[in-house]
Amino acid sequence: MQIKELKQNILRSLGNVVISRLINLLLATVKINIRNREVLIELEKDKIPYIAAFWHGKMLIGWNLFKGKNFSALVSQSKDGELLTRLLKKWKYDVVRGSSHKGGKEALSKMIELAKENKSIAVTPDGPTGPINKFKAGAVITARESGIPIVLIGIGISRKKNLRSWDKFEIPKPFSKAEVILSEKIYVDKNFDYDKTNDLILMCEEKLNELNRKAEIVCSN
Repeated sequence: MQIKELKQNILRSLGNVVISRLINLLLATVKINIRNREVLIELEKDKIPYIAAFWHGKMLIGWNLFKGKNFSALVSQSKDGELLTRLLKKWKYDVVRGSSHKGGKEALSKMIELAKENKSIAVTPDGPTGPINKFKAGAVITARESGIPIVLIGIGISRKKNLRSWDKFEIPKPFSKAEVILSEKIYVDKNFDYDKTNDLILMCEEKLNELNRKAEIVCSN
């Protein structure tokens, strides 16, 4: 390894540590209120794994909801994904690398395998490159093949900074409030054909967008 490359790796590692600590400090100041929490309480009481789905732009609050719960997470194989992987591993996530563009089939197979092994999974169904708020098939196919339910998670933040990225990535401001609204459990019939599966994907997209609108309205009042 050349000295220049070694220096870059050291600086990148130090940067990742600093960013991770800043994220943890920031999120510790955010007051989070969860509506319909009973859905998760019931699932966890009965030891039923599930797929938690929230939009890519909402991921800071979304991932933080399941911090320390030994969830699995699907993360892209990009450089940005590497930073997220380091953070999620510190949050006790089992990280699966892949996306619809790179490593997708292998990642989907791994997600189905983990679900069948009674592991809960957190996903951003419009990631890693969008289109924004468009529900891709992975979560629904995983639910269909494994038999575990999907729980959609709408997130609103009272005060935030939106980045100029495809997902309008949201960074909560210090001491802001986050409203989280959960859907009911969504099971996918293992006998669903392509058309029925696609209809359910569209339904999940509409429902998740509705939950986000409701969460944002609550935060704005």
